[in-house]
Amino acid sequence: MPRSKADRPDRPNAASRFNEEAQTYTVRGAGQPDLEAGVAAIRNVLKTLPARPGVYRMLDARGDVLYVGKARALRHRVTNYTQVDRLPKRLQRMVAQTRSMTIVTTNNEAEALLLEAQLIKRHRPAYNVLLRDDKSFPFILLRADHAFPRIQKHRGARRAKGNYYGPFASAGSVNQTLNALEKLFLLRSCTDGFFKTRDRPCLLYQIKRCSAPCVGRISEADYAELVDDAKRFLSGKATDVQAKLGARMEAAAERQDFELAAILRDRLKALTFIQGSQAINADGVGDADIFALASKEGTIGIQAFFIRGGQNWGHRSFFPAHTADVPEAEVLASFLTQFYEDVPPARTILLDRALPDPALMAEALGERAGHRIAISVPQRGTRRRLMEQATRNAAEALDRRLAESTTQAKLLREVADLFELGEPPDRIEIYDNSHIQGTNALGAMVVAGPEGFRKGQYRKFNIRQAATDDDFAMMREVFQRRFARAQADDPDRDGGTWPDLVLIDGGRGHLNAAKAVLEEMGIEDVCLVGVAKGPHHGREGREVFHLMDGRELTLPVNAPVLFYLQRLRDEVHRFAIGAHRAKRARAIGASPLDEVPGIGPARKKALLMHFGTARAVRGASLEDLQRAPGVSHAVAQQVYDFYHAR
Repeated sequence: MPRSKADRPDRPNAASRFNEEAQTYTVRGAGQPDLEAGVAAIRNVLKTLPARPGVYRMLDARGDVLYVGKARALRHRVTNYTQVDRLPKRLQRMVAQTRSMTIVTTNNEAEALLLEAQLIKRHRPAYNVLLRDDKSFPFILLRADHAFPRIQKHRGARRAKGNYYGPFASAGSVNQTLNALEKLFLLRSCTDGFFKTRDRPCLLYQIKRCSAPCVGRISEADYAELVDDAKRFLSGKATDVQAKLGARMEAAAERQDFELAAILRDRLKALTFIQGSQAINADGVGDADIFALASKEGTIGIQAFFIRGGQNWGHRSFFPAHTADVPEAEVLASFLTQFYEDVPPARTILLDRALPDPALMAEALGERAGHRIAISVPQRGTRRRLMEQATRNAAEALDRRLAESTTQAKLLREVADLFELGEPPDRIEIYDNSHIQGTNALGAMVVAGPEGFRKGQYRKFNIRQAATDDDFAMMREVFQRRFARAQADDPDRDGGTWPDLVLIDGGRGHLNAAKAVLEEMGIEDVCLVGVAKGPHHGREGREVFHLMDGRELTLPVNAPVLFYLQRLRDEVHRFAIGAHRAKRARAIGASPLDEVPGIGPARKKALLMHFGTARAVRGASLEDLQRAPGVSHAVAQQVYDFYHAR
């Protein structure tokens, strides 16, 4: 069951602990790009390799990580790579590229397993099974730092004091649960700042989704009782809460307090809705994560169900990369270590197949979680029925994925034919600029590939040098910065960061600006296409595609490849506008006093409260600044010097 963050003892992070105690050995091998050179490099490492637990990294001639592995005895494990006849083709290719190794020793194999997952997430090696998912999981947070605790959705680091419940599979499942919880327990969802300024109830009170503690419509003791009920419900004790509400409703009806009885009835309806919305029956399971794997046509899909307190908190599909020639049990084990790098594991983990070393996995995850973890393959009863449902969902999700991939592959082949590419593009980059009359200008890049949009690789470019009312100059700056970085980081173009196709939201002028930048940098083999709206700007389907040789293409308005290209263009437009709005919102809230070094929020507020405006602060004398409440003589001198000693 979830515990308050304040209740958990301070424990050093396992990864940070064994990193502090580790010893690292790096030995360089020969530089010949062949199998013999790779074996020679590994044998050089074996000369100094201890027979201790640890993690090894295979590096290529440039120092990029090819593979991360862990071992109970490093010397014995790494020796296997010198026996190339026993290795599968995939690992033979890896050995052929290996030119050096980095070794990190750990105290035990469980720590090595945790470090392996950490390094795989960091380096994304080409020969490791990779969990391709850049979305964090949302939680419900019931805060504990206020007399009237707030309930809210939470993502990211769990620094706030309170109780965290999750993970939920998606933001939609969290929002649905939060809406029902507000109706059921009438807990506030507003920020502390909004709470302080209220002098009358807000709309949520009127629609019976808040008890209005901000204006005293409920006592602190009664609100605390609601909080306790919410904790019991989220911890799996929904039946107790239901019985309590039912008893209170009957008592209110007997007293002929029909208004209270109606409120309690509505809360019971909300509780029934939450229970009825559970897609599966998980009574008696408690807290459990359920994983089932499906494999078809060389693709592997893993379905995860999240059960907390016997309630289904959603499910999500994952499709790991680099799984060819890897046994399915090893794929599942590697997936689990990477998945739990960011997600707290449930006390029970149910799998559809046995892991190569389940005891080691349980020990490592328990070390990370701070409590015992049980890993099992259910054979009968409720747990077996849940596993069968997860297995069925995994197969269905994989079928959908393969169908989508087939469609996507066909579209990419049509894109290649349309723009005369040698083969379907693996990486498409789309660019756009956004500004309002030159203010808060920025450029945006989104990335797409065979698997869809790669949102973790989106980039924003704050315009620094170009005139922000000159779209062409802005595009030149964006391309200069983007491809200068590509040339520096991946000059050999083998890191997967160079585009096969570049789409530019704009016409011939934008295309020529980008083309000139690449020619100046000596880049002549990147395909650029400008996507203009055509003669009828308000009508989709009339887009004109400007090619580098001066030709212009249009497509039939019902062509699937046109819809695909429009979707790419619309995505970069959405991303650029969203980034621009966020930048503009930050600029609206900015103050000239932010530029003064040593002035924090408290002193800035004190100066503005005393003088009224930032302009008045700038024009104030030193004596006037010293008289401002909360401003010391040293700070006053600092402010005065900033504006006048120039």
